Formats: sequence, structure tokens, C-alpha cells
Amino acid sequence: MDYTEVTVSTTTRGAEIVSDLLMRLGAAGTQILDRADLPDPTKPTAMWELMDQSVIDAMPEDVQVKAWFTMEELPKALSALKEELSLIREDGLGALAVSTQGVKEEDWAENWKQYYKPFRLGDHMVVKPTWEPWDAQPGDLIIEIDPGMAFGTGTHETTAMCVQLIEKYYRGGSLLDVGTGSGILAIAAARLGAKDILAVDIDPDAVRVARENVAHNGLSDAVEVRQGDLLKGLHRQFDFAVANILAPVICMLASPLRDHLSPGGRFVCSGIIAEAEQEVRDALLSAGYTIDEITRKGDWTAFACRA
Repeated sequence: MDYTEVTVSTTTRGAEIVSDLLMRLGAAGTQILDRADLPDPTKPTAMWELMDQSVIDAMPEDVQVKAWFTMEELPKALSALKEELSLIREDGLGALAVSTQGVKEEDWAENWKQYYKPFRLGDHMVVKPTWEPWDAQPGDLIIEIDPGMAFGTGTHETTAMCVQLIEKYYRGGSLLDVGTGSGILAIAAARLGAKDILAVDIDPDAVRVARENVAHNGLSDAVEVRQGDLLKGLHRQFDFAVANILAPVICMLASPLRDHLSPGGRFVCSGIIAEAEQEVRDALLSAGYTIDEITRKGDWTAFACRA
């Protein structure tokens, strides 16, 4: 069965009002596209995996509420929609303009995928959505991620810097990924040849998503994904560690993590807003690390250091 997609342009304030109205008129489902719902790249929070600005820029300027109606339902629904919208017009709800577009049944719930395309990450990594083709070049290492799973798709500067530093400094051995999120850094390390990787996250949903991504990339033998709070419950050392998390957490993590690194083991950390760079640098030096490299991209900083 084919559907017609009905789009109403509104505001953040009007989005739920319009969505409720469309559902009352018999929509098969609704979707709200609102830039305000995406994480602000300049304001990290505790539940952290940042969205790249380019994804936000690709979103429509107006808030759009989309709904889907069968061809049989459409005429009556459109007539009622326009009548009810005329009754609720007021300041703060936007234009309330209505447009339509025909879509097939298999497409209506997945048109958000248009915002995600393959991209290069580091020197050799290519991150691609599971549904997008890619014409691989010699040396390309492919990571497939389903952005619908959230927890980070790799587009943010902090992830890019982590991958670049892993590529540069990883020379074999075991690896610990603290706060793995989607598992993208663990998968990148596995693509570079790591075969003993432990990826840890406190969020059970992130653990589930990371496991699915690891399995989809055929790397379950190389990557163990475990639910845990930072280093709690770990009783072994690693040759390399990576943490793409907030600066205060890195400062707290720096000293205890050193005890979990082999002598000379490397630690790559990012997620550090520019204003916190000196604080993290002081914490790393105080914990006894030697800083080999500081990388900056946009408003963000990453460190490569060794125990």
C-alpha cells in the first residue's frame, strides 16, 4: 500500500500540537524534524555523544511535522487538517503551511536516512550507514554503523581526532575503550588489527547498540562489549586505552587508568572542550603521563600520551 506524506511547517512550540492533531485525523504515524531536538555541539552533557554540525545544518530551518495517510484517507484528512489549522493559528506556531508527497509504504518510516552519507574518518577509515553503497579504494577500512541506533555515528570532531590518533599510535596489543557509545572506536581499532579489545559503557542501551554494531561488522571475536562504570570491575592491564568522554571524567579517570596500562602503554583521550584543555593537561601530567601530542579541531582537543 502506498502512502501520502503530509508535512506541516511549524515551530518547536507547535510541534506536539500538530503531531497530536495529525494522529487524531488517522495518520499511520508522525515524525518531528526539529533542530532543537539535536544535541548542541558546543554544549556537551553527561549523556554524551555529540552530533556533527553538518547534520544539524542539513535539517530544515522550520520545524516540520510529517505524517502518513493512505490514499483513501487523504482527502478527508487534508480537509479536516486545514480546517483545524485555521482555528489554531496564533503567534508562536509558525506558518502551519501544508504540503504533500507520495511515498511507498516501505519508505515512509525511514526517510530520515537522507541525512546520513558515507564519510572518511582518519586516513583509512570509511564510516558508512548500513544501507549506503561505497566504492572502496585500496587501503579503505570500512565501518558500518546504523545511525538510527544513536549513540554517535562518528561525524563529530572528537571522534575523528581519536581515530586519527589511534591510527598513528596503535602498534598492537590489547585495547580498552572507555565509554564506547556506538562502539565506533573499538571497531576502528579492530579494523586496524587489534584482536583483544574490551569496550565498556555504563548505559545498557549503548552496550546493546555497540554489540549490534560489532556483530554487524563481523568483529565479535575481537571486541568484547561489557556494561560497567568506567574502570570498576577491571582487573587487568591494557597496552592501549581510548576515552572519548567529557573533560571532568578524563581528569578523574587519568590516575586510576594508569594502573590499568602496561608500562609505556598509550592513552588517547578526547571530548575535551577548548576551555578545559589546560585542566586535562595538568591532570594527565599529575598522573605521570608523558604527553606525545595535542590535537585540536574546531572547539575540541584530543591528547595522545603514554604511561
